[in-house]
Amino acid sequence: MNWPALRSELRRTNYAGRTVTLAEGAAVSALLTTGTALAGSRRDALVLGAVGALGLADDLLEPRQRRAGRPVAKGLRGHLGALRSGRLTTGGAKALGIPALALLGAAAAPRPRHGTMVPADAILVAGCANLANLLDLRPGRALKAVIPAAAALAVPSASAPARGRDAGQGHPCGDRDASGRALAIAALVPAAAALLPDLREHGMLGDAGANALGAAVGLAATRRAPRPVRLGLTGLVVALTLASERVSFSAVIDRIPALRAVDRWGRRQAPSGSAEDPDA
Repeated sequence: MNWPALRSELRRTNYAGRTVTLAEGAAVSALLTTGTALAGSRRDALVLGAVGALGLADDLLEPRQRRAGRPVAKGLRGHLGALRSGRLTTGGAKALGIPALALLGAAAAPRPRHGTMVPADAILVAGCANLANLLDLRPGRALKAVIPAAAALAVPSASAPARGRDAGQGHPCGDRDASGRALAIAALVPAAAALLPDLREHGMLGDAGANALGAAVGLAATRRAPRPVRLGLTGLVVALTLASERVSFSAVIDRIPALRAVDRWGRRQAPSGSAEDPDA
């Protein structure tokens, strides 16, 4: 493998004009997948690894399409429009592949499973994967959403010791709640490790890291949250995804002082002459 060429393909210029590397996202995805597998859930590791691989393919192939002068679709609407015209983009492959993988993860979850909730859970997982990627427009922004969510989902429930291992599963992740907690921990560790390099603009998550982390948090929520909460979260994620087609998240964040303060915490000051343009 030509490592110098790969490193070059992973370099990007961010909103502030600084050079960052998407190797951070590839490493986060790999650590997340490995941690999930070591926790005992190979099926979840397969799902998350495939989500990360689709994201990495988008990270690597979209710039090549730009250099070749081919049209590059933007946003969910753009990718779906390209699919309707018979053109499969890397984003279109994600738009098809990530929901399919999310459905696989929801259907293969430890019992108890409720058939009517499996599609809703899949929407939540796919939506979280996409939402994390939509937030990855400024240093640390996606991680500031992922880390608190993963930390909350990693807290043991009061009844966890009494349940122990789920009968018939034979491993710690056989229990639904325990598997959700393991997923949250597997996401929390690489996300926390990536926060400082991301804030210092040495790297960025890209599609590989953001999609995988978002999917892991979504999967953890489907395992740990009660049904009403999951349905509420699904509605919220769908609403935010639809809103992103018309509204700039960066513009909204910059208009709200509290959100702006959190968003800019820990970030380097933008160089002179580089404006905080929405979605730059």
